[in-house]
Amino acid sequence: MENPRLTTSRKLTSGKNTVYIDDERYKLLLEEVTTAKITAKKTPRDYWLLRRYDVLTIHQNNKLIFPVKDTGSNILYYVCDNELFDILHEAHIRIGHGGRDRMMKEVWSHYKNITRKDIETYIQLCEPCQQNQKGIKKGITVKPIISSEFNSRCQVDLIDFQSQPDGENKFILVYQDHLTKFVVLRPLKSKRAEEVAYTLLDIFTLLGAPAILQSDNGRKFSNKIIENLKTYWPTLKIIHGKPKHSQSQGSVERANQDIENMLTTWMQDNDNSHWSEGIRFVQLMKNRAFHAGIKQTPYEALFGCKVKIGLSLPNHFTRSVETEEDWEKIIQDLDQIKADPKASTFKPCEQPLASAQDKKCSVCSQETSGAHTCRICECVIHTICAVVERSTDEGHGSKVLCPLCSKKSVALENRQIAKENLQQQAEKMLKTSGKKFPPVSIGTSVRVFVPEVDRGRGDARNIIGVVLDKTDDELYQIGTKNGVIKQLYSRSQFNVSPKDMLEIKDVPCTDISLRSIANLQSSGTGQGFKKCLCKKGCSSSKCLCFKNKMLCNSKCHSSLPCKNK
Repeated sequence: MENPRLTTSRKLTSGKNTVYIDDERYKLLLEEVTTAKITAKKTPRDYWLLRRYDVLTIHQNNKLIFPVKDTGSNILYYVCDNELFDILHEAHIRIGHGGRDRMMKEVWSHYKNITRKDIETYIQLCEPCQQNQKGIKKGITVKPIISSEFNSRCQVDLIDFQSQPDGENKFILVYQDHLTKFVVLRPLKSKRAEEVAYTLLDIFTLLGAPAILQSDNGRKFSNKIIENLKTYWPTLKIIHGKPKHSQSQGSVERANQDIENMLTTWMQDNDNSHWSEGIRFVQLMKNRAFHAGIKQTPYEALFGCKVKIGLSLPNHFTRSVETEEDWEKIIQDLDQIKADPKASTFKPCEQPLASAQDKKCSVCSQETSGAHTCRICECVIHTICAVVERSTDEGHGSKVLCPLCSKKSVALENRQIAKENLQQQAEKMLKTSGKKFPPVSIGTSVRVFVPEVDRGRGDARNIIGVVLDKTDDELYQIGTKNGVIKQLYSRSQFNVSPKDMLEIKDVPCTDISLRSIANLQSSGTGQGFKKCLCKKGCSSSKCLCFKNKMLCNSKCHSSLPCKNK
């Protein structure tokens, strides 16, 4: 049997020193080698043929072989092109659809002119092998989302600590602002939407509610959270974002890993297993740590200043401080140093002086004769209390701000810097994504991974499909031999098949879910992933495994007592 795609691939790679032998050349070589063996006066061509070929006769059938030099050597046959596919197919079946290396070991022990490229091409054409390829590795974003301001988009996710509960607490809620990367952690007793909404309400009344709330736990879960939030807060206007977005939700998932590592370290350092106490300290550690994406700490991006922990002076200054009076004495000494022109780097700018009736500083409430006015709120500021803002515009001098306006200005500037850094990161990710996941043209055969929960134990890992259409958002519509998959896929959610295995004309014009396709192509009963979460013996019909007449497995409850094993 001859496979045209395998033959075409072999012809394209053939050159001057080729191992490609068609029918005519095979017969010609048999005649030339037979003649060369019996010729008394040999030509250089005869010697060349005898070094490479020999003829083996079995039951009056002549076969072209490689000359056998040792008595213990295997006989290596030369393969004619019309026999190549059958030989590879039989060898592939014998080794149980093995991979390239197993195929080479099996084939090269019997045949001489089958190359590694031939074996790789055959495996790429084997549909069962393509369906059983490993799942897609976690991809890079295809179209990142950049938030323009604080609270425009926030993400919520849950960390499962059911295997190590802290009293009644079994989950950690992770809430993160997409622009500033500021994180809020809260312990939860369950992951019911009602409790999640009640905890989020506490965060919203502190930091404000976002315009978009994104969750990776499914659209229904997000809708339930928003419905419960509106029950507590009827005037709240909020929508849910797209679930499983490559770049935006991936940010909070990476934060989850950092939080788990920090929490593990905190429990080890403090010899404390109560993680619900440690998440408050982990929250501070996470927010004061430098974030590579925004090139600053989340705390600075949100508040415009570094986080303060207690007295903001070195320990050798604060060892003797016990009361507020001691602290005020240190502040007065610092003020005197700042007031000294030789010691101070502050240079008063050309701002209009405050009116004669305004003689008290709005910051320190002390009388002053040389006050300035804040350029934003226009309050009176003492020279020592003022903050000089350096203008970047040429021809303009420095401007005075009060401490509150200064922090607000710095916070806005930091958020703009964070946005620019995220845009640079997104451009870099898009460039890397373009190399790893190049665009796919319509009509290309692809492999779509089937989640374990949607397929049987002995079913293939992938579904063979073909690209039918591509949207403006770079989402692909994929068809199979059973119909068109309902959902759209991003480029990082499927792999391109090395060879075309399905054509658009073979796709029925019916919409169907991926699970239904997996069931139709299943060699068994279809979806077969079942497990129970029982806690009391698994001896009644309340247990899913017991009800389906199955024994509990390693994916069921952890190490709890079980009578169904």
